[in-house]
Amino acid sequence: MERMSGPYFIRGSVSLPEAELMWRFSRSSGPGGQHVNTSDSQVELRFDLGRTEALPEVWKARALERLASRLVGGVVTVRASEHRSQWRNREAAAVRLTALLAEATAPPPKPRRATKIPRGINERRLREKKARAETKRGRAGRDW
Repeated sequence: MERMSGPYFIRGSVSLPEAELMWRFSRSSGPGGQHVNTSDSQVELRFDLGRTEALPEVWKARALERLASRLVGGVVTVRASEHRSQWRNREAAAVRLTALLAEATAPPPKPRRATKIPRGINERRLREKKARAETKRGRAGRDW
């Protein structure tokens, strides 16, 4: 059998260690043929976010906070069953998990700095507004 195409990099040089990934396989739901009742193609990938040493502490805290609603006992779970092959479902689950962790560990966006509207822009807007009002006023009241 082929090797997994790991390691799965989250961001930079930080990757998911293969030893900390827990895989579970079961039968996928949905229609199929004779093969469907014998193959365990659905993949469930679990990663213990609470106990991992692979992530820097800051990232770990950020991920635990952002993924709190998805965690069960500090473990994040991802399922994949869209492909017929277990191999492709394993790849899909791993990619989904790395994307989820990359998003959860991303630094918060920089706060927006409030800026003042330049006086010239505001004056131009008011000038154009007046001109438009004048045009409309010129159209009204004409009794042909």
